[in-house]
Amino acid sequence: MTMPHEVAQMRIVRDLRAAEEALDNALLRQSSLLTTMVEARRETGSAPFLGQEALLRLAKSQETLVSAGNDLARVHGNLLKVQADVVGYEGCPENEPMGQFTPTEAVA
Repeated sequence: MTMPHEVAQMRIVRDLRAAEEALDNALLRQSSLLTTMVEARRETGSAPFLGQEALLRLAKSQETLVSAGNDLARVHGNLLKVQADVVGYEGCPENEPMGQFTPTEAVA
């Protein structure tokens, strides 16, 4: 049984949006954690560099998520090219994350 292109496209769009949202949510949660950690250190009167290794590891984790976001943008851009090849047009709705960029800008 084959899947119609329209169904495949809808599923890919759904899952891509969910992946993009998940990355944003993870970044927001990590940013909140970083803020809480620094506030806790300051408000408890702890030493200025207490927990510094944990802060460094969290910052590295955030950097990794930002890098993953770049890779996901490249995936999105590549999928736009696949869409153009398969269904004959390329584009995202205006209010979508990639709708404001051309594919070459998105993967640069």
